[in-house]
Amino acid sequence: MLDIFEVMKVLKHRYPFLLVDRVIECDAEHAIGYKNVTINEPFFQGHFPGEPVMPGVLILEAMGQVGSIMATAQTDREIIKDQILFLTGIDKAKFRKPVRPGDRIIINAKMLKRRSSVGKAWIEAYVDEELVAEAEFLFFAAPTLKKQEAEE
Repeated sequence: MLDIFEVMKVLKHRYPFLLVDRVIECDAEHAIGYKNVTINEPFFQGHFPGEPVMPGVLILEAMGQVGSIMATAQTDREIIKDQILFLTGIDKAKFRKPVRPGDRIIINAKMLKRRSSVGKAWIEAYVDEELVAEAEFLFFAAPTLKKQEAEE
């Protein structure tokens, strides 16, 4: 399990773009994490006044962040912290239900294929056990700048 401080050691994202609060399961083949959605999220100010709905692109971003943590996992307890994953594509994305303030998005990621530094994952997002979004994510893993500088 990764609490928010351990999540921040793996992901390079920070407020307001860190969209994972905790990862409750993680290995190289699957991960489960969640995002608590509150009315204090900055995007609710304009999306939409009087009818707050989390933008679909940010639901996808939260899904991708859990997928990124999974893709850097080597074993149940070891995570590569000197890697950064870049999204190279999203296929088959579907939005099933709106996400609103007070919801907890449970994100379930499953690795479909991985070859060297490229891979594909299927990721689903649920609120109260109802599917709200799903998509196939394609990614490329690269060393962070810190690792590159250390090697030079």
